[in-house]
Amino acid sequence: MKDKATGKSYAKIIWFGEHSVVYEKPAIAIPIYSVDVVATIQRIPTGQQIHCRYFDGPISEMAENLRGVKTLITHLVSLFGAQRLAFDLDIQSKLPAERGMGSSAATAIAIVRAFFDFFEVNLTRSQLLKLADIEEKITHGNPSGLDSATASSNMPIWFIRNKINEQIDFNLPTSSLVIADSGIKGKTSEAVSLVHDNLVDEPESSQPLIDELGKIAETARNALATTDDVLLGKLMTQSQRDLAQLGVSNHTLDTFCQVACDNHALGAKLTGSGLGGCVIALAKNQRDAQQISTALRKAGATQTWIQSFKNYQFSTGEAHDNLVR
Repeated sequence: MKDKATGKSYAKIIWFGEHSVVYEKPAIAIPIYSVDVVATIQRIPTGQQIHCRYFDGPISEMAENLRGVKTLITHLVSLFGAQRLAFDLDIQSKLPAERGMGSSAATAIAIVRAFFDFFEVNLTRSQLLKLADIEEKITHGNPSGLDSATASSNMPIWFIRNKINEQIDFNLPTSSLVIADSGIKGKTSEAVSLVHDNLVDEPESSQPLIDELGKIAETARNALATTDDVLLGKLMTQSQRDLAQLGVSNHTLDTFCQVACDNHALGAKLTGSGLGGCVIALAKNQRDAQQISTALRKAGATQTWIQSFKNYQFSTGEAHDNLVR
């Protein structure tokens, strides 16, 4: 056992497949290295304490809104037979909450990694996802697993709900992704219900949009592997049109996409459930990324991040991890 250990995870962005993924169409999500969560655990003389932006004090006194995190910590303490161990858990997160960036999953991943490092026990990816799911089931009820899979990955994730969850080939050494926070909380339940109602009430117009979003994700996978950033940009813009027709965009998100494209973005779209949250834009190079970022801030974005892809780890053709049931 160490005196001090850390665990890290990342924000997740859905690049392609919002909403269509609910209907078992493929989605592509990526970890955002510049937006991370770091959990640090260390021994202290007495007590079991946690420090995060939502709570500061004894773990036993954590409020109901943090029940998922509390349950995960309790499970990990029991797993390692450390009920009497005195420790301090500090969580530093750069992720904004309720923006579709997977804040709760990233927190869970970081906590699990910190505990396993602290007790010097090897952690497999399957174990990691299974343990993170303890928190996610409490926080989100019926999580797809996409958030945890992406927050723990070093490559894009190819995801088909209840079927496939694997890391995929990726090769975009010069491009960057700009993420802009609209400042509006995402409305996941409302957006998912809206799309569902549209499919029931107007299937002739809504179902083709869901089908096309799935086909876009399939095309994007090939573009990612073949360094076709121009095609990726076009696919992003087409996705935005489809999502807007499904009713999950809004004036702010539409405006941000247009601003990005007016400032040399190869394409732009909302990410996540929509009705708020973030917009992403693909830039050909760092110079364009900076210009897009500045323009989006001037247009009202509360925060922007630039994710370069040059340091992403590429697939080597080895066997991928399968979905943890």
